Amino acid sequence: MKEEDRKKIDEVMAGMQCPKGFKCAENGFDQLCKARDFGLDKYLECLEDNPAACPFALSFGNGHFCHCPLRVYLAKKLGK
Repeated sequence: MKEEDRKKIDEVMAGMQCPKGFKCAENGFDQLCKARDFGLDKYLECLEDNPAACPFALSFGNGHFCHCPLRVYLAKKLGK
């Protein structure tokens, strides 16, 4: 990972509270929740089997959006 990406990730993490304890960062972001970028700036489509259990999942219609700032950054800027 590039140094500039690492710095931005650190900034994003410092600016939020994660009820999951940043578990995604523990493994170098290798085990991320399933989500897909669908074009909204601050949201992803949540593809998890049980999204209602996630504090970052927002129910919308028949689906869920992810609004975790870190997960959104990783998807949109790093393609993860």
